[in-house]
Order: sequence, then structure tokens, then C-alpha cells
Amino acid sequence: AKMTTKILKALAAGTIAALGSVAVAEAADTVTFQLDWLPGGDKAPIYICIEKGFCAEEGIEAKVEPGRGSSEAITKLATGVSDVGSADIGALMAAKVTEDVPITAVMSIFNKGPHAFFVLKDSGIEDIPGIKGKEVATSPFTSSNVFLPLVLKDVGMTDDDIKLTKADPGALGPMLMTGATDVVIAWMTNVAVFTNQAKEAGKEITALPWDAAGLELYSASLLASDKFLTERPDVAKRFVKAFTKSLEFVKNNPTEAAEGMVAQIPELSVPDIEGSIKDTMTLEFNDVTEKDGLGAFEPGRLAATWDRVSAAQGLDKDALDPETIVDRSYLSGM
Repeated sequence: AKMTTKILKALAAGTIAALGSVAVAEAADTVTFQLDWLPGGDKAPIYICIEKGFCAEEGIEAKVEPGRGSSEAITKLATGVSDVGSADIGALMAAKVTEDVPITAVMSIFNKGPHAFFVLKDSGIEDIPGIKGKEVATSPFTSSNVFLPLVLKDVGMTDDDIKLTKADPGALGPMLMTGATDVVIAWMTNVAVFTNQAKEAGKEITALPWDAAGLELYSASLLASDKFLTERPDVAKRFVKAFTKSLEFVKNNPTEAAEGMVAQIPELSVPDIEGSIKDTMTLEFNDVTEKDGLGAFEPGRLAATWDRVSAAQGLDKDALDPETIVDRSYLSGM
């Protein structure tokens, strides 16, 4: 009888232990991550956070929501569809002034603007002033459109000096290669993708980055809904920690990161993603990062970003103190 009792007790203990581990497995905090664009190499960190277990290590189960532009991403964060995501801090600044959205920036991802014009090498266009009188195609939702008037103004042009058309983001590369447009507006994170498309068409491309025209600013940033930050601050802190680890892993292991991303989205190609990761790194790890640290919002650069955004959007500069839209505390202690 004693034996039976022992066995029963052992079984009961085992069951409790098993239940305990089930409870732990189910207790992972779910975080919905909002993309601001189609999945590409610049979005690798969130996929790698899932694939390589950085999120799981912090007790987080991340789900990725697709996105088509910063404005849509901001709407989804503001309405609580998503908890945290990447979008242009300039779009957040504008949305704060116009709609007072309940969103806070917790970390910078691109500390340089990714915006650029792409042209074919044999087009004769060698610099930004060279696009005067040309056909320029852009996507309807990209945050680049906000800064276009500023970049044109910097080189002494206005919107009237170009013929601007809007097209689906996936159509921009083919339009450039087939001569349907002279210039496309896209991000420096797409250099590898466009280069590969051009190669297939027997052509070469030239990128004309806008920061060369003086557009120095923060761009893609980690934004979080205030609801998420207020209700689950600990989860937010753990997520930022996992995301930062992932960002550094992607930088140090571009091939493995590309393979990990393609494992989740098989229609992507490893060479394109790896190329895009390498293109993206110059916007994330550079002289600014060395000076201020990864993820930092340096007050001077933040203020300069709002100067450009307010000028680009015709917003009153005094309508926003950019310091009120960032919370640096989620980066602390990492």
C-alpha cells in the first residue's frame, strides 16, 4: 500500500510539474509587431527575433502584421491593432500634431534617412539636379513623399520641375528597367534588389541618396502604442531588449539572417535579402551610432528631424516639442 501511495504521489507531482511547464509555455506574452512596408532585408530583425529565439528568450511570442506605409502603421498602432512596430518618426511627429495619436517612439532604428532617387546608369542623370524635367515614379504611401519637396527645394527646384506619378511599390523596379519612368523614389535598403533586377535586364542602376542633399534626420524607429506601454511596460522593455539583440545578430550574420528570414517567407530570395540587409546596415550602424549609441534619440538630431518634417508638411514648428514623443527609458539597462 505504501508503494502505491508513493507511486500516486510521484505521479501527482509529475502531473503538477507537467501542468506547471504547460502553464509556463502558455504564459509567453504575445506582442503584435507592425511592419510599415513589405518584408525585406530592412525588416530582418523582427523575423530573426522569432526565428533565432531572441523573443522567446524574453518570454515573448511575436506576431507580424503586414503594412503598406508609415501612415497605415501609425493608424494600426494608434487603434491598438498592433502593440509595437517600425515606422518613420517623421510620420509620427506629423500625426501627433494633426491627430494627437497615442504612440511613443522608444528606439531609433535608422539614424539616417533611407530616401533616394534611383536612375539607370546610362540615363545621363548623375545628381539630384539632373532629375529636372524627368518622369519620376513613387509609391503612394512611402514617407519619402513627405520629404520630396524639401529635397527639391534644397537643389533649387519645385514639384513643378518633375512629372510625378504614383505606382504600386512592386512595380517601381520594372518601370525603371523598361523605361516607363526615368527615375523612381525608393529606399537605400532596396539597392541590392534594384541592382539584381537591372542585371537581369542587362542594365545598371545609380542611387542618389537624399542625405547627400542635406537631409540629415532620424527615420525608421521603434514605435509603441501608449496602451501597450502603460498596460505592459515590462513586456515592452523585454521586447526592446530582444529586438536590440536581434538587430546586432543581423548586422554580424547577414547570410544566416537572410536564410532565417527566407525560412519564414519562402517567396523571398536569400541573395536579395542579404544584399538588402547590407544596404540597411549603413543606416543603422554608422558614425552617428558610434557617437550617440544604438537606438539613441540625440536631442539635437531629434529637433533637426522635426525642423525638416514641419517644413516639409507645412506644420507650425511650435506645435510640437519633439522631446514629448520619445521615451528613452526602454533602452536603459541593456
